[in-house]
Amino acid sequence: MILRSGRINLKRPCTPKISLSIRCYRDLPRDGFTNAPDSILALTERQLHQQPNHPLGILRSLIQNTLSHYKHLSAPSPIVSTYKNFDELEFPADHPGRSLSDSYYLNEKTMLRTHTSAHECDVFRQGTDKWLLTADVYRRDEIDSSHYPVFHQMEGACVWDDTHKDAHTAIASELQELESALKHTNIVTTDETINNNPNNPYQPTHRSLVAELIVKHLKMTLNLLVYDLFKHVQNTDNQPLQVRWIEAYFPWTGPSYELEVMWEGKWLELLGCGVMQQRTLERADVGHKSGWAFGLGLERIAMVLFGIPDIRLFWSQDSRFSSQFEAGKISKFVPYSKYPPCIKDVSFWVHTPFHENDLYEIVRECSQDLVESVECIDNFTHPKTNKNSLCYRINYRSMDKNLTNEEANDLHASVVDRLTKTFDIEIR
Repeated sequence: MILRSGRINLKRPCTPKISLSIRCYRDLPRDGFTNAPDSILALTERQLHQQPNHPLGILRSLIQNTLSHYKHLSAPSPIVSTYKNFDELEFPADHPGRSLSDSYYLNEKTMLRTHTSAHECDVFRQGTDKWLLTADVYRRDEIDSSHYPVFHQMEGACVWDDTHKDAHTAIASELQELESALKHTNIVTTDETINNNPNNPYQPTHRSLVAELIVKHLKMTLNLLVYDLFKHVQNTDNQPLQVRWIEAYFPWTGPSYELEVMWEGKWLELLGCGVMQQRTLERADVGHKSGWAFGLGLERIAMVLFGIPDIRLFWSQDSRFSSQFEAGKISKFVPYSKYPPCIKDVSFWVHTPFHENDLYEIVRECSQDLVESVECIDNFTHPKTNKNSLCYRINYRSMDKNLTNEEANDLHASVVDRLTKTFDIEIR
């Protein structure tokens, strides 16, 4: 939508340049599940995490440096089967992530991956026991400063041969190295999780001793990783970094945990992890092994470390953004624009139910990255007619130039037009 002159073309909708890869996507059979728009498919080639001077590329390299003895992998194509994305990882049939409102499908059997875990089994089949995998992932989501339909994850995993009589000895040896490294850190860890918690138990097929060592190895590895990342931005008064472990649930791990860090007076969730489900490892032909896996969102951590206030900035091609960063260094982002918002409301009567993510998708398609947030500000049911009315507030704001009220009006008109043509609604 942004022309080279810097002016915004509002006369016709933005049509992304159709690359060879998008043409390949279009060659796939289409059906009632097909819902991935060209604007999303066009982003599959950006590979932000592979750019050494981009905040996401810098963060990826820092993590890989800390876990340097793990094999570093990248999955260039985001196209996966629904089987690999869900079924191989024990997702139940009614899991909300499978729905058309949450995920981008090319057809019923093929989709854009929603997480890096979709590649776990393939990596294990190749015989790799310790690895990191970074990739772009895709989800239909809300619109605000911390959500974008494309983001980047890093998956990490470590397994051992559990059938070997000395498996616990091998893990214990690595634990000694981790303990030694952690002694040189200024970190305070709070962990109130319970070993073999009935609500978060070890798997029946695991020996308790080995399972306990795997959990300990997992937590110590990630404590060290988080410290190595946050030491770059810790305060100068030598206050320790505070982290805490809490119980969690994920279909592909058990027991499962989340790791949080105290940041600016609040606990910030960083990642999810746990002991890998043995059924998943069996599908990967390594059922004789057991171990752990974690997954973290690069944007969430990069926004904190680099002080980036809006997730849209990661996708900016403005040199005022890209020139601020250098490979191997964490530097605070310096805002280069403070353009005012243009706020528009749309109210309508709803005749049939619809999912909010479908509304967000229409807003994105019509305005691309010129919307900062969308918020439902009123949900009203008429006492006599029992008709339901919704009102959404759309905040139009460009990250790179001043967006005039007239331009915002044109954008808003296109959004309203698409809403009325797509949903069974009546504009108020």
